[in-house]
Amino acid sequence: MENQTDTPVPATDLIKDADAQSFAVDVLEASMGVPVIVDFWAPWCGPCKTLTPDLEKAVLEAGGAVKLVKVNIDENKMLAQQLTQAGLPLQSIPAVFAFKGGQPVDGFVGAVPSSQIKDFIAKLSGEEGNAEALITEALEAAAGAMEAGDVGAAAQVYAGVLQEEATNVTALAGLAQCYIATGDIERAEQTLELVAPDAANDPAVVAARAALQLASQSAAAAESGEAAELRAKINADPKDYQARMDLAAVLIAEEDKDGALAELLEIVRMDRKWNEDAARKQLVTLFEAWGPMDEFTLSGRRQLSSILFS
Repeated sequence: MENQTDTPVPATDLIKDADAQSFAVDVLEASMGVPVIVDFWAPWCGPCKTLTPDLEKAVLEAGGAVKLVKVNIDENKMLAQQLTQAGLPLQSIPAVFAFKGGQPVDGFVGAVPSSQIKDFIAKLSGEEGNAEALITEALEAAAGAMEAGDVGAAAQVYAGVLQEEATNVTALAGLAQCYIATGDIERAEQTLELVAPDAANDPAVVAARAALQLASQSAAAAESGEAAELRAKINADPKDYQARMDLAAVLIAEEDKDGALAELLEIVRMDRKWNEDAARKQLVTLFEAWGPMDEFTLSGRRQLSSILFS
């Protein structure tokens, strides 16, 4: 990729180190104008020593199409903890996430080849090759069909992409989501088993696995789920957290996202450590299943952050 202007963009404008104080400005605010890639690393992390220089080189070669912000998690443990609690998976490093419009939109975990880094940046900046652009358009069409409720059409498009690119992670995850939507849990599991191990942390795969987990929970809740009985228990004892968890599962099965969020957030508000942080963990699963740009994910993350950081 070539710079859009004749004047090179200074490296200091493209690559920065950030901490808890500067994260909001350097990442969230900056991503309103240009995609910002955040590299979470630590001095003791061997793969980080390989990945970070490759990231820096690729960002400089992109000539201003993206920016890179590096966060040393050893020096910013509280920031890493806050981001993890808000739903960003930072359980292992190196972890790389791209932000657009103040929200995480894509990412990967672990050291990856330089070619994959360039593809990652090309996707963010919208400069993919023709073949990749066609696949991207097909995947976007499939996602649109899913949003419109046309699961059959989405499944056909995902299957078509897989005929061209059998290991396409987004298509595999999308097809699994189609099976989940039709209640075919077994085929969804089989489809996700086709995902390569090094793609296990791809956001689309994480979302599909989270949706699969929710589907299994919801199926069990729907069988047992006496919503009225659970509400009666909660009215009798607002601190019956298990009843709130069970009610949230029933509401998820009924596709009442707002109601499920309300019950889980209330548990976190009243006793955030109950049952080894079960409510917050379930919220993170919901956010992963619904996707980073879902309106309920955005609302839920804001409310969760407000509770955790208050």
